[in-house]
Amino acid sequence: QVQLVESGGRLVQPGGSLRLSCAASGFPFSKYPLNWYRQTPGKERELVARISSDGSSTNYADSVKGRFTVSRDNSKNTVYLQMNTLKSDDAAVYYCNVNEIRDNSDEDWYREVWGQGTLVTVSS
Repeated sequence: QVQLVESGGRLVQPGGSLRLSCAASGFPFSKYPLNWYRQTPGKERELVARISSDGSSTNYADSVKGRFTVSRDNSKNTVYLQMNTLKSDDAAVYYCNVNEIRDNSDEDWYREVWGQGTLVTVSS
């Protein structure tokens, strides 16, 4: 089945680092750009980072630029978000997302696919 599963979220102190992972399955991973979003209660989801299908280009929200790095390993069907110098404002549920994909059998189309999210807490 088509799915994204995030992992790696945990409690971290301000200034600390954390690496999130998103494992993908059920679709040709290397064909599609991947996105990282984050959301806190009562607020809209924010696009944090995105990475091209081959990993050659990336984009970041201004709030995380210079601190976060998105990367991917297409051989492992996994995208990562390395978060450094974490701030309290970075605390959120982080989601992996891919859009407008077809599954491996080319039988089903999906407008959006979201993972279940992984919680990042930043506190001393």
